[in-house]
Amino acid sequence: MLLLISPDGVEEALDCAKAAEHLDIVDVKKPDEGSLGANFPWVIREIRDAVPADRPVSATVGDVPYKPGTVAQAALGAVVSGATYIKVGLYGCTTPDQAVDVMRGVVRAVKDHRPDALVVASGYADAHRIGCVNPLALPDIAARSGSDAAMLDTAVKDGTRLFDHVPPEICGEFVLRAHRAGLLAALAGSVRVEDLGALTRIGTDIVGVRGAVCEGGDRNAGRIKPKLIAAFRAEMDRHARDHRTAAVTAAG
Repeated sequence: MLLLISPDGVEEALDCAKAAEHLDIVDVKKPDEGSLGANFPWVIREIRDAVPADRPVSATVGDVPYKPGTVAQAALGAVVSGATYIKVGLYGCTTPDQAVDVMRGVVRAVKDHRPDALVVASGYADAHRIGCVNPLALPDIAARSGSDAAMLDTAVKDGTRLFDHVPPEICGEFVLRAHRAGLLAALAGSVRVEDLGALTRIGTDIVGVRGAVCEGGDRNAGRIKPKLIAAFRAEMDRHARDHRTAAVTAAG
């Protein structure tokens, strides 16, 4: 399981760089513009320059409307600015066909510029609150559009979490559908240390966090701290070891 950390700007990205050995992906977003709010191209470039070259940078292009051309241009801007993972929050897509339409444009725009970049179709565990596509439709949307990964986050940051809206067994179905389609499965949404056991068990490929590695667990008022990143990674590694041990024991 890869650890994706979302700093809110260049200063926090420098703190992430201090803990680079404990994380896998540095994510660029602008939280005050939404759950998957897009940051400025120059911020993506500055963060790309601030973190070690062997740590990929991901960038969100926003909680997007159903405007395929607009979103494709935004995605191209993100990859030109140095992002390797391009995440699209399908906020304004009310049907799977609309979502596929948006993501196909993104895939073409991104891959024409950088074929090795990874495109992530992102939906919302609390989709019922905003009227967008069902969470379990995301793996099929990603597969039909040629994306590389399917992701769930939460749209409304009100203290509720991923598992409050989509319980672990349903998240497990999401991961299974993604894997059957040859996709990576990413999960985020106020994930805490106590969620790591379930996330490991269901085979999550990427876990995204912010609040869990901020002072006081507060994604807004707290600041990311390298020691908290290290502690979170240590717990991830412990759960991975325990899961492997249990699998070996069950097989034996």
